[in-house]
Amino acid sequence: MSALEIDVGTRARDSRHSTVPHYDVELIRSWKDAASLLRGAAARAQMTPFQHRHWLGAWFDGQQWNVQRRPLIAVVRKQGQPRMLAVLPLVIEHRRGLRIAEPAGGADYNAPILLADPADPPVEPHAFWEAIRRALAAAPDGCDIVRFRKMPAAIGSLPNPLVLLPGTTPCALLGHRLEPGDDYEAHRFSRERRYRKELERSWRVFTRHDGASFERITDQSRALEVFATLEAQQSERMRDLGKDYTLDDEASSAFHRDLIRRGIEDGYVVLTALTCGETIVAALLGLRLSSAYLMLRISNAGEAWANCSPGRLIIERTMMALHADGVRSFDFSVGTYEYKRRFGVADVPLRDLAAAVTWRGRALIAAERAARSMTRWLGEIKPRR
Repeated sequence: MSALEIDVGTRARDSRHSTVPHYDVELIRSWKDAASLLRGAAARAQMTPFQHRHWLGAWFDGQQWNVQRRPLIAVVRKQGQPRMLAVLPLVIEHRRGLRIAEPAGGADYNAPILLADPADPPVEPHAFWEAIRRALAAAPDGCDIVRFRKMPAAIGSLPNPLVLLPGTTPCALLGHRLEPGDDYEAHRFSRERRYRKELERSWRVFTRHDGASFERITDQSRALEVFATLEAQQSERMRDLGKDYTLDDEASSAFHRDLIRRGIEDGYVVLTALTCGETIVAALLGLRLSSAYLMLRISNAGEAWANCSPGRLIIERTMMALHADGVRSFDFSVGTYEYKRRFGVADVPLRDLAAAVTWRGRALIAAERAARSMTRWLGEIKPRR
């Protein structure tokens, strides 16, 4: 295993170990090594869809690593015990003389992977963070500061220990989630009547076309074909709107194709489409963990099909199909848009944390706080007349 174990005590040895009250931390340089450890604990792992092995595997494999940018994964255990409690995948980057750690994965939600059993006591946030901080400070390839953005308060059924630390601040972005309960028809009829009728009309208009159907794709080859159309439609839509768009570059495209190859057949990746003969009228790419589903990318064929609102229709039909298959939580992810409101989503607050690991990190945080205070003070000064 490619691992570095750190000792923050007085003993020095080649295979060192980091110990603080309650928790031990092992730092691993290879995601493949960390993933092999996680395989044995998969049944009790709680995470967001973005910390799943398929997502992180595709992301780590697609990165270019060098001495200025490298992976480092923190594995947390109870003191003196072999069983893992948490895994925190990080990427360390050198910027302006500082080593900055951020969550790996380029995700909309960032959080550790928690591996506690339901009967275990909750992770103690301060001891949890102090164990990680000391390990990162003592490691030759550690960091000076960590920045955790877009952190949810809960990870599965467990609280996120990093959100409970002092110094977290509200994230500028919100998540958006819909939990319709067990009776989807009751939920559907609870929505605004006009909006519900619009969706019913859209389905009637769409199904008047010969061969019009809703399709859930589980075959890998077919999924890659549909995804290629999704990419082209999404790119054209963004260009027409004059918006900056980064998902159609080669690296992003390769990542999503790899993700589909890894996860389409076991149900982690969910790809649905409205089709009419050979035409992909709309497509929706999402991720599923047990009874929770998250929407990732969506596209439609444009003005020719605007009379049936294919974007809203693919979301509605996907939710209906997945609800019948046991999904009870539908996550519309970050980004506040009116169509999400009309589906009845609830806001999900997210938190950010910038935490110092070394004195360099403390100096940077102090300087940033001073700059923010000065900006606020200047903004409060009223010009003299």
